[in-house]
This record gives sequence, structure tokens and C-alpha cells, in this order.
Amino acid sequence: MGMDRQIKKKKWPPKKIAMFAGSGLFIIFVIYIFVFGMSKSSLNVKAERLTVSEVSRGPFQEFIPVMGNVLPYYHYLTAVEGGTVEEIYLEAGASVEKGDPILKLANTTLLINLMWRESELFQQINNLRNTRLDMERYRLNLNQQLALVENNLQQQKRVFVRYQELIKDDLIAQHEYELAKDQYEYLVRNKELTIESQTKDIEFRERQVDALEGQVTRMQNNLEIIRSRLENLTIRAPVSGYLTSLDAEIGQSKQAGVDLGQIDTLEGYRIMAGIDEHYLARVEIGRKGTFEFAGNNYDISVTKKYPTVVEGRFRVDMEFVDETPDGITAGQTYHIRLELGDISEAILLARGGFSQTTGGNWAYVLDSSGDVALKRRIRLGRQNPDFFEVLEGLDPGEKVITSSYESFGNMDRLVLK
Repeated sequence: MGMDRQIKKKKWPPKKIAMFAGSGLFIIFVIYIFVFGMSKSSLNVKAERLTVSEVSRGPFQEFIPVMGNVLPYYHYLTAVEGGTVEEIYLEAGASVEKGDPILKLANTTLLINLMWRESELFQQINNLRNTRLDMERYRLNLNQQLALVENNLQQQKRVFVRYQELIKDDLIAQHEYELAKDQYEYLVRNKELTIESQTKDIEFRERQVDALEGQVTRMQNNLEIIRSRLENLTIRAPVSGYLTSLDAEIGQSKQAGVDLGQIDTLEGYRIMAGIDEHYLARVEIGRKGTFEFAGNNYDISVTKKYPTVVEGRFRVDMEFVDETPDGITAGQTYHIRLELGDISEAILLARGGFSQTTGGNWAYVLDSSGDVALKRRIRLGRQNPDFFEVLEGLDPGEKVITSSYESFGNMDRLVLK
């Protein structure tokens, strides 16, 4: 019987080969994903081309940049009383001094009212004069009456005193004595009543005179008011300056309260600025602003707000907080930083071109090494020309790329070289 032949085992069976091949393909796939995947979401950038800003905590005040035009102060010529233009003394462009007459209005109704009230006042003054004369005559009459009462009383008093002595010696009858006594007591009482009655009558008539005097005074005051209203029909320059405009022609009817023209003053300037209507509710009287002139910063304050919106903008007038800068002239234009709120503590991030790409919704934040920046979602709030207010996503001390992201595409990771 022959010996069995030993069968040699194969060194690389197909199963083993397949296993190693699969492992190799997996490793190659992982390397491919790592290399090409990372290259897709990462980008090498030169650090010197970037602006990196550190997040900080500090005082924040919201400003908006606005353009302001320097203009002279002006005063409107306002028709205090309505009327028809009767005379025009000056034309637009003329130089005026304070108090100079510019034009005159005619108001027939007001003139008739004045004449009627003057007549009424004259009549009331006559009434007052007659009442005073009547009271003086009445006072004399009362004095005569009182003198007669006192005379009768004195005569009866002498009779009564004599009868008192006679009755003691029974020289007169008791009846005669009692009649004399009663008559005397009656006259005493009559004098008291007469004085009381006359006092009340005089007080009543004096109150009548006081009331008439009060009416006359009120009528005189009303008359002065009407006279001043007539005086207001002559429109005078409220300040010295130049009559830059005048809207009036002979015969025109003007309502009370309308503007008839404008006078620009010779001294001092104001600044007028146009502001986006988005800030209409937030720009209030008293808001401060600053601008640079001749190397110095000057403070100005909003003094008047025009709520009418024209082409998406409204206007404000601003005045200098301190003295007007020397050398500033009408017609100049300046960049103004206008505050919108009070100073408050906030997390701050410097402004930069990154917000134009991200809309302030995300930013590249450097890691602890400072060599890698990762995309992170953030939320920004208010802003001023220097800083954003950070509401979420960043902490003080962290560093953020704030320059433009336009060349970064949609990378999740930047490697700084």
C-alpha cells in the first residue's frame, strides 16, 4: 500500500487575500476622506493679510453717522393776525435791523371790533362817573338825614332830662314824664337804626362802584389787547440779518399763523442733517453729536426735529453746545457721529468687513493656538462706527477675524500661515 502524499497548505488563500485587500481599501478610503475632505473644508491663509480683533467688555454707546450742512440761524416771519397785504416796505434780499417794518396787513374786522370796544368803554366810563356822583349826592343826603335825627334827639334829650328833675318833686304828671321818656328812647333807637341803614347803603353803593371800576379795567385791558393785535398787523423783523425770502403781494389774503418769509441772522450757525427714517422714533430733542473741525472735536445737540419724511429721510436742526468754532462758514458739510442711546456695559467686537459677508450671523474665531480659526455662529446687536455689541457666541478675550471674508468661500476652518 503506497504512502499518502502530503498536501502543502497555500500561503495566501483567496479568503485571506480578500480580507487584506478590503482592509487596505478601507485605509485608503479613510486617508482619501481625511486628505480631500479636510482640504475641502479648510483653507490656508496668510496671517499678515488678516485683521484680528480681540473681543472685549466695556462701555458702549450707539452712534449713527450722518451728514450735516452748516446753515445760518434763521427766524420765520409769521402772520400773528390774519389780513390782506396792504403795504410792502422791503423786498427779499434786503438787509434788516431788528424792529424794521417789512410789510403791513389790513384787517377790517379787527378795526371795527376796536372801534366798538372803544365806544363801549367810553359808555362804561360815563356810567362809572355818574354812579360816583350819585353816590356822593346820596352820601350828602344821608348826612343831612342823620343830622336831623341827631338834632331831634338832642332836643328830646333836654326835655327828658328836665322832666326827670320835675317828676322828683311831682311838678308834672307821671303820664307826661313817661311820654317824654318814650319819645327820647325812640329817637335814640332811631339814630342807631339810621346809622346802621346808612352804613349798609353806602357799602352796597361802594360795591357797585368797585364792580364798575373792575369792568372798566377789564375793558381797558381788552382794548389794549386789540390795539396790540392791530399793531401785529405790521410785520417787523424779529432779529437783525438778511431777508432771504418774502412771500407776499399787495392784495393777498394771509391767514393767521402762516409764514411770510425768513430772516437769516448775521451771527451764529446751526447744522441741518438728514437722517434715515428708520431712526425717526429714536432721534429725540437733546440728543448729542460730535464732529471734527480744524483738528478739534465739537459737541452739538439736536434742538429741532422735522417729522415729515421725504425720500426716506427726515431732518433735524442741531446747535453747538459751546461757542461756534472760529472759521466755520455756511455751506460746509461735515460727518457727524450722532448718539442714539445712553452709555451701557456690553461685550464689544470691532467693526470690520466680515459683517458684509456674514450679516453678523457668524465669524471665524481663533482657537487657543492662534493658528486655526473656526466658523462659529454669533449674534450681534447694536452698532456704532467703531464696535458691534455682541449678544451671543463670543466671550471677552477671544480673537476674531474681522477683515473681509470674500475670498474664503464657505470654509469651516482657516489655517493661518
